[in-house]
Amino acid sequence: MRPANHIFAALVAVGMAGCASVPPEQREPYDPWEALNRPIWTFNYTFDRYLRRPIAKGYDTVAPKPVKAGVFNFFENLRTVGYIPNHLLQGKFVDAGRQTGRLVINSTLGLGGIIDAASDAGLRAQPEDFGQTFAVWGLPQGPFMQIPGLGPKTVLDSVGWFADRFTDPLWQYGNSSVRDKLIILRYVDNRRRLLPGDDAIREAPDSYVFVREAYLQRRRFLIYDGNPPLEDLELDFEDEDF
Repeated sequence: MRPANHIFAALVAVGMAGCASVPPEQREPYDPWEALNRPIWTFNYTFDRYLRRPIAKGYDTVAPKPVKAGVFNFFENLRTVGYIPNHLLQGKFVDAGRQTGRLVINSTLGLGGIIDAASDAGLRAQPEDFGQTFAVWGLPQGPFMQIPGLGPKTVLDSVGWFADRFTDPLWQYGNSSVRDKLIILRYVDNRRRLLPGDDAIREAPDSYVFVREAYLQRRRFLIYDGNPPLEDLELDFEDEDF
């Protein structure tokens, strides 16, 4: 068994052993796996504190602002390739056209995406992923979950994350040596952009709950294109499919 599998197996065992520590009446309906999620969150938080965050802070400190902007723009341009089919699958044909125009402009005038020339032309990024598309189609979100190494997701978003890889040029690039280095750089840049939120998580009375609610609210905001319904959050995990 690989080391990663040993770690996950241990986390599952801890979570199952601790199921009784969270009485059913205290569990949120959209987080029925909280007893398992919490030890995984502890693992992710510790891993982030001692590895990912220091690397991201070092990169943020050493890299000049133009370099950080160019790295972000480059990866955002690659992500646009995945935005386009998701706009189409959601019936947002005008937005798909705009994102196509954005991709063309940034890939040419923007020197391969390093410069965000499209935003100056009024074509801003409109992120869409398969998790959002599946939700727009009416598929149930399923329970909230913490995934070792990846962090918070719902069951539906986990499936969407896997599907996103097939429309991501970086994951499909054939040269594994170059691809792996770029993927690591993208993760470091993603973590760098989350640094301003570290204090809020650290100071929260319950960091697990804080991250869970922040993640679910953000996903809801994205699914409804910034205009979610006024009613309270209700993840339909109780659908019979789950």
